[in-house]
Amino acid sequence: MQPRNMSMSGVVDLAAVKAAQEAKAKAEQARAEAARQGGAPGAVSPADLVIDVDEAGFEHEVLQRSTEVPVVIDFWAEWCEPCKQLSPLLERLAVEYSGRFLLAKIDVDANQMLMQQFGVQGIPAVFAVVAGQALPLFQGAAGEAQIRETLDQLVAVAEQRFGLTGLTVDPDAEAGSRPAPAVPAGPYDALLEAAVQALDAGDLGGAVQAYKNVLNEDPANSEAKLGLAQAELLQRVQGADPQQVRKEAAEKPADARAQIAAADLDLVGGHVEDAFGRLIETVQRTVGDERDTVRLRLLELFEVVGAEDPRVAAARRALARALF
Repeated sequence: MQPRNMSMSGVVDLAAVKAAQEAKAKAEQARAEAARQGGAPGAVSPADLVIDVDEAGFEHEVLQRSTEVPVVIDFWAEWCEPCKQLSPLLERLAVEYSGRFLLAKIDVDANQMLMQQFGVQGIPAVFAVVAGQALPLFQGAAGEAQIRETLDQLVAVAEQRFGLTGLTVDPDAEAGSRPAPAVPAGPYDALLEAAVQALDAGDLGGAVQAYKNVLNEDPANSEAKLGLAQAELLQRVQGADPQQVRKEAAEKPADARAQIAAADLDLVGGHVEDAFGRLIETVQRTVGDERDTVRLRLLELFEVVGAEDPRVAAARRALARALF
């Protein structure tokens, strides 16, 4: 199978994590403190940068850890000859990049469900998870130069857009001492309750701000991310004339703005597949900035529905096909 490079700019969800600069500053401060102490508690061993993951440990080892470091997933199998060339290269690069990403190796024979969830159709296949968002990187036995370029893009996106500066690596740390993901600051019950009350009162602007207040302190708070996505969706469709919106979308199938407005109405009305399908078709019809605008709105709608929904997983695969 020929390698197929996946551009980072085509699949990363910019709306997945708010207050990225604040999170970035906190992470950089922690790194600086660790450096001054010559390897602070919590630093990981180079051996801990490569982990074997199964279905039981996926949520903790991949999804949770992706809120502090990009996780690169290597789907492999013992019988796969190209995997025997690619896997050692990825392992070497994981150590060389010194905590800028974590490599998770998944044996497809033992973890068929994960293979299906990611839509893996052939191996080797390499994906990444950043702040809980999955994206394809490349498929096939890619060359080292291509892999380095992709990893550099991944690291840059994770830091600049999501504030993820990676793990602190201490060569003298004991292997297996990898710390658990940081417990989010909190509690945020009062702020989240304020957001719900604002929604109930029809104060969408107040709800949006309340959820942002939570995310300013805890960028990975899943409840706040979901609530913000929903409140912003309701805010967008507030006051819209459904008949006019749908009429314009029917008359202008390649118009990004018209299709985005109609997709928002589709989702609010419970027509999830229609909303996703509409925007995926629009991605195929548009180019440049318009295409990127449509893609970003689709990713925002994924947030509203929830990453665990099978319709989201199917639409992500369809989006990847449309983009590449």
